[in-house]
Amino acid sequence: MTLTPEGYVPRLVDREIDMALRAFGAVCIEGPKWCGKTWAALNHSNSAIMIGDPNNGFQNRALVSANLGYAMEGDAPHLIDEWQDVPSIWDGVRFEVDRVPGEGRFILTGSSTPSFKGVAHGGAGRIGAIRMRTMSLFESGDSSGSVSLGGLFGSGLPPQAPRAESIENLIRLTLRGGWPRALRVDEAAAAMTVSGYLDASRRDAARLDGKARDSEKMLMMIRSLARNESTVASDQAIKRDMKAYEEETISDVTLAEYRDALSRIFLIEDQPPFDPNLRSSVRVGKSPKRHLSDPAIAAAALGLTGKMLLGDLRTYGFLFEAMCERDLQIYAGSNGGRLYHYRDAKGREIDAVVEMPDGRWGAFEIKLGMDGVDAAAESLLGMREMIESDPNARPPSVLCVVSGLAPCAYLRPDGVYVVPITSMRE
Repeated sequence: MTLTPEGYVPRLVDREIDMALRAFGAVCIEGPKWCGKTWAALNHSNSAIMIGDPNNGFQNRALVSANLGYAMEGDAPHLIDEWQDVPSIWDGVRFEVDRVPGEGRFILTGSSTPSFKGVAHGGAGRIGAIRMRTMSLFESGDSSGSVSLGGLFGSGLPPQAPRAESIENLIRLTLRGGWPRALRVDEAAAAMTVSGYLDASRRDAARLDGKARDSEKMLMMIRSLARNESTVASDQAIKRDMKAYEEETISDVTLAEYRDALSRIFLIEDQPPFDPNLRSSVRVGKSPKRHLSDPAIAAAALGLTGKMLLGDLRTYGFLFEAMCERDLQIYAGSNGGRLYHYRDAKGREIDAVVEMPDGRWGAFEIKLGMDGVDAAAESLLGMREMIESDPNARPPSVLCVVSGLAPCAYLRPDGVYVVPITSMRE
């Protein structure tokens, strides 16, 4: 019998956790604060210890610090929640997995990554890593799930019924974010949840590993990333935004250190570049597309409201793209795939590239309204033609425009899919 909490909403990552527990002695679930890691882990556990439990003066943390064996006691799969509070737990789990072989013995969860100073072993082959994110629209019940991402690579589209969607609702979903607790409250309370998350994350990053960092400068970096959400922002642009005054100098080392801190608390996640060419002379961009872990964070960092975004749809377009790419990332991962973006030296771009485990890939353009669908489809067809002309390249298997306001999913005569984000699932 597992420890599944009452009211647990199944997550797409559950499938990945099941598979990892069959393959590894231990599984480590990592991701942003409050995204549901502990509940998902409990859903697969038969026993648990909460290292961050504040009862009796953080008794569990003190006991485990004095004797690692205390953390290992319990029926498998045994959850060790917030293991990073006592980093030596990692080596203890690795040692136990070596000492008593067997799959699915431990589940670790963590909302930050230690520097691994003093941690002797990486855990390769013993501890499988799983990245958990905030909820997709399908997981939160805001997508009908009538269109499967995996199905686009195989069976195509089932028959679709029209479904009306409004720009106001899309903005609401973006501002609410994908935190499970935000689903249970009204819009005002959800906004407070996001603001609280932003403030807590800024403080966590500023004091990570006990090293003092300027929390205001950390906030300035987060705001810069928010302004550049869904773009290939240069380091120079971010450093300019971090300056408290014009003459201040932000070094590359400082930038890297602050970015590393935000990465280690899972507040940021880059969308890496994609290269469809095996041996081509086409110069493909190497810069990642910058993302905060949920588009709601970007809106909160910039103080954006629904009314403001309704009056500035160009700005909302970047946040909408980020929401779509968050969901595509989750759906791709559930299929064993990965999410990328494409940009070459000639400025040709693909908003999102999904690569499946067998090497097939799909090109996805993201458009809020229907007025941009024709141009997006033309761009995708042109990209496919360009790639097909290169004998060393892999052409895309799927061309798709992800839309906010499309009335339903359909296949255009030119072979390009048009799919509402509120119809998608894994």
